[in-house]
Amino acid sequence: MSNSNVTLTTPDHSVSLPLVEGSQGPSCVDIASLYRETGHFTFDPGFAATAACKSAITFIDGEKGVLLYRGYPIEQLAEQSRFLEVAYLLLEGELPTAEQMHAFEDQITHHTMMHESVKNFLHGFHYDAHPMAMLCASVASLSAFYHDTTDNEDPAQRKLAAIRLIAKMPTLAAAAYRYSIGWPIRYPRNNLEYVDRFLHMMFEVPSEPLKINAVAAKALDLLFILHADHEQNASTSTVRLVGSTGANPYASVAAGIAALWGPAHGGANEAVLKMLTEIGTPANVSKAVERAKDKNSGFRLMGFGHRVYKNFDPRAKIIRATCHEVLDKLGVNDPLLDIAMKLEEVALKDDYFIEHKLYPNVDFYSGIIYKALKIPTEMFTVMFAIARTAGWISHWIEQHEMPGGRIGRPRQVYVGATPREYKAIENR
Repeated sequence: MSNSNVTLTTPDHSVSLPLVEGSQGPSCVDIASLYRETGHFTFDPGFAATAACKSAITFIDGEKGVLLYRGYPIEQLAEQSRFLEVAYLLLEGELPTAEQMHAFEDQITHHTMMHESVKNFLHGFHYDAHPMAMLCASVASLSAFYHDTTDNEDPAQRKLAAIRLIAKMPTLAAAAYRYSIGWPIRYPRNNLEYVDRFLHMMFEVPSEPLKINAVAAKALDLLFILHADHEQNASTSTVRLVGSTGANPYASVAAGIAALWGPAHGGANEAVLKMLTEIGTPANVSKAVERAKDKNSGFRLMGFGHRVYKNFDPRAKIIRATCHEVLDKLGVNDPLLDIAMKLEEVALKDDYFIEHKLYPNVDFYSGIIYKALKIPTEMFTVMFAIARTAGWISHWIEQHEMPGGRIGRPRQVYVGATPREYKAIENR
């Protein structure tokens, strides 16, 4: 807490409000006493300038294009780490020793199975249901299977829930996909590592054992690292808001999955691919860029710009290089990549995009990589959810460990009718 204060003057009152300082980033005006002192709320649509919590997990500097997990630059983690090590870092706050990493991997490995009843649960969905619908419901159902270990005040039970969610999310995701295409559900092979195990559950068929492609596994692990957390985004804030009510971790994370599903959030990489398909050929890119600048056209360039980053998305820099590497090593000749590269070239030279700092974000490239790895388009957001689970549950745990937690309760500016008298139906 800073010793500095700011003075806010309204027509009727003047109030001194303290500044809250973090270890990095801008200071925040503590407005907890504002309504009590002045009778006024603040108005901040989309919470663009509101800090709703204190967190020690992830830091973003949108102006400089910086992303840190627990203080570690995303560039270093992407180059040197693995997803499960990053998951441990997010949960525990420190990088693990070799012994701690072995124990963590062992815990994850031995919680990968899902209850057999989940198969019957999935059979209740229509065969062509979106995998995100099945994943959201399946994760919420975990609270029914583990209702006797959902004491939010017990640190051991909180940790167990984290292990279960990180371990089972790939199993549930792969099962949802295979059910949607009529394939038999595969059990997790615990002699495989995290990403390899997921790829096996996704793609192996009984008649043709799957040989894991090392390039595909490495690329997927990297994408999981880049998507593992991103501060107080819409889905993470949803997990925290639901968690603030005392809801169990499975229900809270299921709510996060629902929030992630939106095309403005986790569904953006799927929307990028649809947009590239709509553009059709590199020759149509310039026309598409002009349409995007016309506010009346109804056409948007998906995968450009970011709510927080006012510079290049640091994850996009990493994933752009990986995108080219994957396509080269896998021998993929994808016409959509030609469109994407042309689009990037044209947009970044256009004065409108330069002025508005509309740089390619992580979604611009991730969809192309998923497509190269033969991940179906409807599974793109599911992949995001697998990775983001590590961040969601880390925030849920942090929320319960920090003192002074309160139930989330945003206020509003009411613009409806003023008090009026009820009239009987025959008099209306």
